[in-house]
Amino acid sequence: MSAASCLLTEDQFLCSICLDVFTDPVTIPCGHNFCKTCITQHWDKNVTCQCPNCKKIFNARPELQVNTFISEMAAQFRQSAQQKASSSSSSSSSEHRVSKPGEVPCDVCTGTKLKALKSCLVCLVSYCETHLEPHLTMAGLKRHQLIDPVENLEGRMCAKHDKPLELFCQTDQVCVCVLCTYADHKTHDVVPLKEEYEGKKAELGKTDAEIQQMIQERRLKIQEMKRSVELGMKDADREIAAGVQVFTALKESVERSQAELMDTIKEKQRKTEKQAEGFIKELEQEISELKKRSSEVEQLSQSEDHLHLLQSFPSLNTAPPTKDWTGVSVRPPSYDGTVVRAVAQLEETLSKQMKKLFEAELKRVQQYAVDLALDPNKVRPRPSQSNQGMDCRCVSSTKGFTSERFYFECQVKSWSVWTLGVAQKLSFWKTKGKLSPRNGYWTVCRMSQGGYFAPADPPVCLPLRSKPEKVGVFVDYDEGLVCFFDTDAATLIYSFTGCDFTATLYPFFSPCPNDDFTTHIAKLRCHIM
Repeated sequence: MSAASCLLTEDQFLCSICLDVFTDPVTIPCGHNFCKTCITQHWDKNVTCQCPNCKKIFNARPELQVNTFISEMAAQFRQSAQQKASSSSSSSSSEHRVSKPGEVPCDVCTGTKLKALKSCLVCLVSYCETHLEPHLTMAGLKRHQLIDPVENLEGRMCAKHDKPLELFCQTDQVCVCVLCTYADHKTHDVVPLKEEYEGKKAELGKTDAEIQQMIQERRLKIQEMKRSVELGMKDADREIAAGVQVFTALKESVERSQAELMDTIKEKQRKTEKQAEGFIKELEQEISELKKRSSEVEQLSQSEDHLHLLQSFPSLNTAPPTKDWTGVSVRPPSYDGTVVRAVAQLEETLSKQMKKLFEAELKRVQQYAVDLALDPNKVRPRPSQSNQGMDCRCVSSTKGFTSERFYFECQVKSWSVWTLGVAQKLSFWKTKGKLSPRNGYWTVCRMSQGGYFAPADPPVCLPLRSKPEKVGVFVDYDEGLVCFFDTDAATLIYSFTGCDFTATLYPFFSPCPNDDFTTHIAKLRCHIM
């Protein structure tokens, strides 16, 4: 038997369906051999009974009997193959293991599935190392294309021609088989799959480089944002500490003023009480003397001793010397103006502290100072605040702002009437509208009567203590904040908060009256930071 098996080729011991050594081999009427289970399952899946090799059709399903001769030969061949496999290098033992989830299993293994080592694009089957052996040793199977194990091998076959997808149509950007190039893709640009693979792989390399660059940019942006947050936290802590210090000082000033007020009132009350106590003591002493004299007079009037009464009468007939209390009184102390003076003194103290705060705040916002230039060619009528047609015109800076913070100053000392602030670009054409945030203007105005107001919604009168000679304007676009400062007095004139900026902001100026507007603009230009 052993000698006979040596005369047979290895192909004769393999089932053409499972491509493994025969298990219970059977011979069908056309003479071809298959594993009994393989041919039975094959016929169960098809309506007609057909030989997988020669395609011969049988009208009735043949009765299958195990071919004992081939079975014995296959068993001997299997034993020989197992001995050969067991003597192979131990370095390949890692490939002989059960497939894990996510790994491609061997399609031939029955029972426990081993990990597939390769997949065949011709057979559309994945093989473990043992079942891959025929593809590595048999001449007919060596020509098959093997790839690293993959799932869904059916998807690598042309659905129309049942051929491997070995080419790529650059015209339609699809994978095709050889027969497709003679039909639907006959005139198209078709290249080998490997060639297109190399090109696409190079493109993916560029794409990956771009993605990595984007990742790096975003990482840098994250670091930048984290640094901004850290700086913000430090600024917040510093601001909180400064605020706590200021409010603690203010609280101490209020408490100190309150204590001084209470001490002043109590001191006045103590003086009044002390004065009253002195008067009462004197009165009580006089009452005591008068009572004593009254007792002596009563005792003398009851005496029967004529001589004694006459001798004592001169000294007891008159009242003892006392003080004239008619004009003496104790008046409650007057507290008129006490609280007012205390509050005024507190206000003066707070004003000094507020001045220090505004000086510090002004220095802080002045670090955002920008250089501006006015554009005399963009002079427009200024929106009015009343129905009176004043000959007022306005001009904007050539530079606009759409984010962040900026600060500028303007000398207004020589103007009797003026308007200063910022305006949105879209608002420049609203010549018939009024100055207000609703129309895109955030300004402060000095009226001809000498008063000041902020054209808010509604307008706000500004009771300024002094006439500003230089006005500073600070804008925080992102926070929606516009602040006006009297830079010489280091005081806050007015603040617009919660502003909704939707367009470019331009510094906005209107010196009125405009009898010599060009001269005003020339002067104004010199004082813009």
